[in-house]
Amino acid sequence: MPPHAGRGRAGSLIPVLDVIVIAVDLVQKRDPAQTPTMEETVEDPPTSAVLLDHCHFSQVIFNSVEKFYIPGGDITCYYTLTQHFIPRRKDWIGIFRVGWKTTREYYTFMWVTLPVDLNSESAKQQEVQFKAYYLPKDDEYYQFCYVDQDGAVRGASIPFQFRPENEEDILVVTTQGEVEEIEQHNKELCKENRELRDSCVSLQKQNSDMQATLQKKQEELETLKSINKKLEQTMKEQKDCWEIELLQLKEQNQKMSSENEKMGVRVDQLQAQLSNQGKEMEKLVQGVQDKTEQLEHLKEENGQLFRSLTEQREHQKKLEQTVEEMKQKETTAAKKQQELMDQNMDLSKRLSENKMIYNVLQREKEKMEEENDFLKRENSRLLSYMGLDCESLSYQVPTSNQGGTRQDPGLVFGNPYSGIQESSAPSLLSIKKCPTCKSDFPDDVFDHNLALEQHLQTPSLSCPICDKTFPAKEKQIFEDHVFCHTL
Repeated sequence: MPPHAGRGRAGSLIPVLDVIVIAVDLVQKRDPAQTPTMEETVEDPPTSAVLLDHCHFSQVIFNSVEKFYIPGGDITCYYTLTQHFIPRRKDWIGIFRVGWKTTREYYTFMWVTLPVDLNSESAKQQEVQFKAYYLPKDDEYYQFCYVDQDGAVRGASIPFQFRPENEEDILVVTTQGEVEEIEQHNKELCKENRELRDSCVSLQKQNSDMQATLQKKQEELETLKSINKKLEQTMKEQKDCWEIELLQLKEQNQKMSSENEKMGVRVDQLQAQLSNQGKEMEKLVQGVQDKTEQLEHLKEENGQLFRSLTEQREHQKKLEQTVEEMKQKETTAAKKQQELMDQNMDLSKRLSENKMIYNVLQREKEKMEEENDFLKRENSRLLSYMGLDCESLSYQVPTSNQGGTRQDPGLVFGNPYSGIQESSAPSLLSIKKCPTCKSDFPDDVFDHNLALEQHLQTPSLSCPICDKTFPAKEKQIFEDHVFCHTL
């Protein structure tokens, strides 16, 4: 099997797969993506709702972007600033899931570092590092995006994944027949890729048509808003006119009522005089009836105007209730904000108190360490003062034993000081308790003096408050004991 077969497979599959992945990503951009949240940010980055068609992706170029990154490790993003692009303080680089539509859909982000000299070549090559804790945990496709402080995208990388290495990335040596099958499969993939591109072009065209339609709808909405505003103004003016007309009608009604009364009186007075003028009287009665009908008609119009006025007042009351509810909600939100600020202040105070307690304990620890060193030196001094040194004891014991077993032949009654030496030597050898910490030695220890010396040379911890002594290996018990005194 020739060695070039495996290389041909790896070399032909990788570009085709890259093209397919990019085409699939372009199609997936039409699907809405959930906006992930960032767990730890002191300040949210500046974002906007600007669509992809209004962004410039060529002003910042991302370099050395891997096809996938292994989860659990930090990643470094390398990028290059073009000649005509000037970075600003609030610019940031975010990791976006493929298919995002606005810069508000970032998963995590890092602030960019402003170069000292923009004209130098090194200032154009920049990098930021993303910590592993804030990186995505799924195997979806993501990409780096450079966003300026206005919320506009200035550059985007190729898609990548967060997944471990698998067997697909291993170089496989195949036969010539398998290579031909792979090439045939690649042709089919290329065909599917072209179909996906055509579909992507049609989708982009539909997107542009939808945006144009949306723009027209927005213009129509603005037109309707202006018309609505004019109608509201016209209604207000007409309402004022109606109120004026209503007052005029009321005045006319009063005048006609008074005229009607006068006419009735006049008719009563003229009944005797106009007995021979029946025809004229009929005409006058007919005129009165016409005026009465007009009066009823005016009353009906007056009632309709009054009902319309009542409905408008009810609508105004509803609007006032809505405003009052909004004010109450705003007051509740302000109270909640104040409560959160108070809680933050309490937590800050508790943190300060904990820091003060820690500093006090640290100073007490240093003080106890100094006292421990002083007690060690004091123990050494007491040992030297008591004569319990190992060399001196080993030297005195044989002397006392020889004095006890052998008497001076020149003395008739023997050495009178031999009893003192014999009695003093066993007292030194019979020390079974530490004079400092009052701890007992086991009976099976052959040389108690040597054990005492080793015990005194072992570092110990002494409580500065109650003078209780602890062995050095019980340091945790000693610290708990000292901490109990502070409670």
